[in-house]
Amino acid sequence: MIIDASKLLLFPALMAFAASSDLLTMTISNRVSIILVGGFFALALIVGMSPMLMLTHIGAAAAVLIVAFVCFARGWMGGGDAKLAAATALWLGFDHLMPYLIYAAIFGGLLTLLLLQIRALPLPAALARQPWAARLHRRDTGVPYGIALAAAALVVYPDTIWMRAIAG
Repeated sequence: MIIDASKLLLFPALMAFAASSDLLTMTISNRVSIILVGGFFALALIVGMSPMLMLTHIGAAAAVLIVAFVCFARGWMGGGDAKLAAATALWLGFDHLMPYLIYAAIFGGLLTLLLLQIRALPLPAALARQPWAARLHRRDTGVPYGIALAAAALVVYPDTIWMRAIAG
């Protein structure tokens, strides 16, 4: 029961925390990625995931980390986003990596368009007093892409081996 609760809550809760943190502070703590990685390995060992399957999940995370690091080095994404994407890929593996990346791209594009529209309008006075809202409204501020990454992860997560094991 505790294992099932961990599968149900750990990953989604960390994704929600990462998204809200990115929205409010434009940062994603390294602790989120570290807990995701540690949680994956703990649950994988507890549920008896085969070493080969664990290696494929590690491969998915490594592939995403390499690509995300290049994007970070070119200034296209933040470091927290890169680490979050790789830690998420560890949980999803190659089986769910493509749907995750597609959803992340779609949600990220929609988020960017929404922010461009919002930034073209004056910020209401009540929000202008909120540091996070003022920062988000500035045109020289990036996009809190952790929101898109987390949303994509939460859309894909119900189809993963973690949820199928609970349902079956």
